[in-house]
Amino acid sequence: MDCDIELKDPPDELVKFITNSSRFILAGHKEPDGDCVGSQLALRSALQRLGKEAAVCSAGPFTRTELREYTEQFKTVPNSDNDNNTKVIIIDCSGKDRTGDIQSFLEKFPCAIIDHHAAIYHPPSTEEEPVYVDSNAPSSTLLVYKLIKSLGLELNEEEATLLFFGLCTDTGFFRYLTNNSAFVFEAAAVMVRHGANPKKTFQLISGGKSMHSRLQMGNILSRTESFFNGKLLITYETLEEFQAYGFESRDSESLNQLLLSIEGIEAIAIIRQECADNCTVSLRSTDKINVAQIASFFGGGGHKNAAGLTMKGGIPYVKQILLNSFQNILL
Repeated sequence: MDCDIELKDPPDELVKFITNSSRFILAGHKEPDGDCVGSQLALRSALQRLGKEAAVCSAGPFTRTELREYTEQFKTVPNSDNDNNTKVIIIDCSGKDRTGDIQSFLEKFPCAIIDHHAAIYHPPSTEEEPVYVDSNAPSSTLLVYKLIKSLGLELNEEEATLLFFGLCTDTGFFRYLTNNSAFVFEAAAVMVRHGANPKKTFQLISGGKSMHSRLQMGNILSRTESFFNGKLLITYETLEEFQAYGFESRDSESLNQLLLSIEGIEAIAIIRQECADNCTVSLRSTDKINVAQIASFFGGGGHKNAAGLTMKGGIPYVKQILLNSFQNILL
């Protein structure tokens, strides 16, 4: 049975938005990941090949080890000369409000959006502010790939490598895909054909971790608690551990995979206290549970099986709120 799907083509107004402009700021969400960074850098390359000025902009922080080699290419606030000729393209999030500290700088420019998240609301697409959103895409890099083709370009090696990196980041190196994902592998084949290297990409994503990250993972695993007859796992990282080891000690992907591999698990939550009165929460689920809905209730977001949020309060308070949120779902 053929259950493959096709992604939307970029709207005409987005292609015109780019074709009729000469200078762009490409912005992404705060705390960027490989999909966000790969999308921004690949589109910058394509725009520059079209003879346009393009700068990549991010509030950071670049906390993931696989992003180290790209960090210096990003500016917090790009040179704002010729503001009248500048347009913004926000990639991998639903709008300027997700860009963090650079939001106020971006407000003065016309803005387009490219996003694959199933946000509660995306504005309608217009010629002044085009919107290209498709939640069937497992990564924003796939939408950027289709946009580059719509602009009349073939991928070069740099763009293929960056797009493949972002695609592998958001698909867990294709682990999260289902039987309707043939189009993803077709796009991946094009990227590899144009120079992307799967072996090097896997090493980039999975390697380069510190000894502290391995030891800290053991600490977090050792305090994991089980709830609702083993359907939910909750664990945490303390403020003292964050202050001692910082972001670089984290390896969320490996930790998520270890916890999700436990028999009977339907969802996991990892609470991290990053300051005295604030926690971040990483949510993952195996299949049925839509953790993005839980995250969005608290102002967060993400995908059905991978989402996150920020919440005021300490670990015990946040933990109880999460238990209350999962109770009606898992009982």
